[in-house]
Amino acid sequence: MDGGVGGGLPVNNKQRSMLSNNRGRGEFIRNQRKDSEGFSESPDLEFEYADTDKCMAELSELYSYTEGPEFHLNRKCFEEDFRTHVAEQKWTELDAAQHRAHAMRLLDGLEVTARERRLKVARAILYLTQGSFGECGSEAEVQHWMRYNIFLLLEVGTFTAMVELLNMEIDNSAACSSAVRKPAISLADSTDLRVLLNIMYLMVETIQREDEADRPEWRASRETFRSELGSPLYNNEPISVMLFGMVTKFCSGHAPHFPMKKVLLLLWKSVVFTLGGFEQLQTIKIRRREGLGLPPLPEDSIRVIRNMRAASPPASASDLIEQQQKRARREHKGLIKQDNLDAFNEKDPYKADDSREDDEDGEENDNALEAETFPLERDEVMPPPIPHAPSERISFPKGLPWAPKVREKDIENFLESSRSKFIGYTLGNDTDTVVGLPRPIHESIHTLKQHKYVSIGEIQISREEEYQKTPLSGGEEEVELSPTELLYQGMLPSLPQYMIALLKILLAAAPTSKAKTDSINILADVLPEEMPTTVLQSMKLGVDVNRHKEIIVKAISTILLLLLKHFKLNHVYQFEYMAQHLVFANCIPLVLKFFNQNIMSYITAKNSISVLDFPHCVVHELPELTAESLEAGDTNQFCWRNLFSCINLLRILNKLTKWKHSRTMMLVVFKSAPILKRALKVKQAMMQLYVLKLLKVQTKYLGRQWRKSNMKTMSAIYQKVRHRLNDDWAYGNDLDARPWDFQAEECALRANIERFNSRRYDQTQSNPDFLPVDNCLQSVLGQRVELPEDFQMNYDLWLEREVFSKPISWEELLQ
Repeated sequence: MDGGVGGGLPVNNKQRSMLSNNRGRGEFIRNQRKDSEGFSESPDLEFEYADTDKCMAELSELYSYTEGPEFHLNRKCFEEDFRTHVAEQKWTELDAAQHRAHAMRLLDGLEVTARERRLKVARAILYLTQGSFGECGSEAEVQHWMRYNIFLLLEVGTFTAMVELLNMEIDNSAACSSAVRKPAISLADSTDLRVLLNIMYLMVETIQREDEADRPEWRASRETFRSELGSPLYNNEPISVMLFGMVTKFCSGHAPHFPMKKVLLLLWKSVVFTLGGFEQLQTIKIRRREGLGLPPLPEDSIRVIRNMRAASPPASASDLIEQQQKRARREHKGLIKQDNLDAFNEKDPYKADDSREDDEDGEENDNALEAETFPLERDEVMPPPIPHAPSERISFPKGLPWAPKVREKDIENFLESSRSKFIGYTLGNDTDTVVGLPRPIHESIHTLKQHKYVSIGEIQISREEEYQKTPLSGGEEEVELSPTELLYQGMLPSLPQYMIALLKILLAAAPTSKAKTDSINILADVLPEEMPTTVLQSMKLGVDVNRHKEIIVKAISTILLLLLKHFKLNHVYQFEYMAQHLVFANCIPLVLKFFNQNIMSYITAKNSISVLDFPHCVVHELPELTAESLEAGDTNQFCWRNLFSCINLLRILNKLTKWKHSRTMMLVVFKSAPILKRALKVKQAMMQLYVLKLLKVQTKYLGRQWRKSNMKTMSAIYQKVRHRLNDDWAYGNDLDARPWDFQAEECALRANIERFNSRRYDQTQSNPDFLPVDNCLQSVLGQRVELPEDFQMNYDLWLEREVFSKPISWEELLQ
């Protein structure tokens, strides 16, 4: 045994030679690695979370690559019609009056009975909404003319005409029965629907995006259009409810030809436009809190998350080998506590980290964040770190990112336990009396009250309890008919079916799903009539199918998240109603199944062919595609839509399980901890935050060994997740280790939701005890009572049995 290198560590000759041979590699890795003060192995993913991706990306995702030839068909239909009215000039050369006149002519052309003629006119309108690209030389020019044409078409009433035509197509029983009988449905079966949905999507997507260069009349048109979309003007229901109806009809198997991706994208954009995106949600929340007289929010959560930095990713293979060597050296040292050593023995470093078929035990112990040694050991075990230049260090704010919060219930529990401990009696819900309690307890209560947070939902629940207790003296509730309220009223009768339908499609689109005979076919609007014959065509179709599924996941995850958040602000029981039906439809295991894959591969997937994306494909000459160019994909570090979908699904899971003991136990029962830990490999702060939140709620149920083996994850939770004072999240106690009765909790919640829904929305079943009573004898006797026919025929028998045969005590009756 040789003398030590680096702090007296015993190293043998073999190890020394390995260290010297790998010195360059080791230095490179250590230079890349950053310690707990802010250095990391690879750069954070440069991802900015927003309501939507960039405008061009959102437009290109509307079309599948198999729809490519239809761009020129639309142009041909427009030019044939346009040349019959305008011989010499181009569309871009006409003045505003001529543009308007031709748009009106096109709209009149839709009112014909011949389907082929109507489709040609619809294609001509679609060409205008696509920016009359045949006369443009650049993508910016296409975007300019799209905006101009779409506001022009909105002004002449095109959107209303499209909704009417869409309704006709939805009710087209001949097309539905034909599609049901077909063994294989292709792009051709949904032509009419796709053209209409394309026009509607392009209009909603373009109008909802504000632009500083917009004219004042366009701004006014946008606000009018927003209120119309959210109001029950179309078939006495908001447009979103009509689209939800299409989703359920598709999932029931009655209309398998519906182009589901386009329906879902239009539904998502309609919800974002009418209800508002994530920035507007924050504004609505601030306004609601002011209206209820609640203190302002402690911080802007969107800004806090944007300023967060991701934690270290899992160990790379080279790190694991290095760690193994250190372990071998450490065995001879014997100076480190056994507990700390145990933490390193939880995993075989050569085991594949992303194996989906891991053993339960192996998965429980796989370490996602433990690429480094513990800070306590660093000085003893590792050689001194190579000093970095000061400019390389990232300045990081001191303290925790979130202000701690305390609920009223937490203060009550703390006082109850303190009183029973020091005085021997309790005072119920009294949070003010502190007589007989020692001084430190006074200070604790003062600190807790300083950080007390009352949510909008708590106020809504207490008011609802008042309405239920005093239905007469409580007065009428004033319900503001906001777009969210109107949408909930429209969705209420069929909301469970809508949730089941969305989750069915999400399951079919998930990359972890196996093809089953009974699963729904979501590829009706991507498969061509003739299947590919060459390898290149097959590769292109494969990319198209994967991209198609990714876009569907993105749309559904955003729709669900936005609806949950808006309903929660509007009324907490509306949120609970939707959340409960998602839980009943197995949303929790479905999301966990989605994440039980190599999530890094999913986020860095390159299922796009940029030269075929709209509007690039209609402005530029298409290069010849090769198998190599398809395999290479784009040069992006990650796929925006996939990372966006993952964050949304994690946020949905958080919404469903927060403060719900039985649902948190479902996370434990479904063994979500190893699945979620693998998701921590994605080096993006927002995604890691929501994974850590989900791990935090179940930590106390995962056992001491899990906590001991995952100290790095525990540290990350302390650093990044909001603290609840008095919340013993890391170490289970007797109170929280109580048995869980899923049924009892959900039934109690369901009863509250049903009482709320029947009180506010069910006018027919009002309590008969509270109806006005007619006390005038003459008016009561004068009312006409409709007697059933069989009663009138047997009237004599009824008199005999019920009146004449019964002895009457007149004395008692008169008294």
